[in-house]
Amino acid sequence: MALRESESRRAEIVRQARSTGLAGVEDLAVQFGVTPSTIRRDLGHLTSRGLIARTYGGAIAIDTTHESSLRQRSVEGFDAKRAIAAWAAQQVQPGETVLVDAGTTVGAMGVHLRDCRDVTVVAAGLTILEALVESPETRIECLGGTLRPLTQGFVGPLAEATLSRLTVDRAFLGADAVDAQYGICEAELIQTRLKEAMMDRAEHVYVLAHAAKLGKRPFHAWAPLPPGTTLVTDASATAELTDPFEAAGVTVVKVPHRESATDRDTAAVVGGSR
Repeated sequence: MALRESESRRAEIVRQARSTGLAGVEDLAVQFGVTPSTIRRDLGHLTSRGLIARTYGGAIAIDTTHESSLRQRSVEGFDAKRAIAAWAAQQVQPGETVLVDAGTTVGAMGVHLRDCRDVTVVAAGLTILEALVESPETRIECLGGTLRPLTQGFVGPLAEATLSRLTVDRAFLGADAVDAQYGICEAELIQTRLKEAMMDRAEHVYVLAHAAKLGKRPFHAWAPLPPGTTLVTDASATAELTDPFEAAGVTVVKVPHRESATDRDTAAVVGGSR
């Protein structure tokens, strides 16, 4: 009986989050007549299943059949992204040339890369450029090309031509989703073609994706993961989500993070309507 009540409550939480875009822990606890800790466990369970995504400073409903904007993505899994970005930046060694993709998680590396000495950053989007533009210790190269407003990243023939003249020690890539069988998922083929070129020009490849992006297939454009790729995700990623990647020869790093009270107490639906 308790299991049935728990399943019913969680289903209703998802339904409400889909319709309103926001579910507060205290309000839900009163509504269902349970403790806030029970609701937090519900939210943790639903997050691990990819049914909701916790946010920082609020919540947003995400439609997985349409590409969300950079602003919308910036509030998804804030603390997880911040921890992933910090870990990724720590891998950069003095004297290296690294490529940083467009996106919110990889863009969050900027604040940490400011402290790196004798590093060249090849920027694939505006976010990392803005973060490093006033960093005197960083040499910046820009891919150029066509700017995609939704992602604020550069794509197209000019970006690909620039990549063909470069090699990098490390490439840090973002993704709309990541699947162990198919690789990196993006909204358009022009994006996955560029990501394949990025991976081809790098000695070490890292894909930065928090747990809510693992095992999802929201679009139909794919970039296969080369052998030796490292998937960097957060500690909430379950073995069910990460085991397929390890079986495919991908190294999985789970970065722990401490959630803020706001991030812990709000939720947004993955697959809900805008």
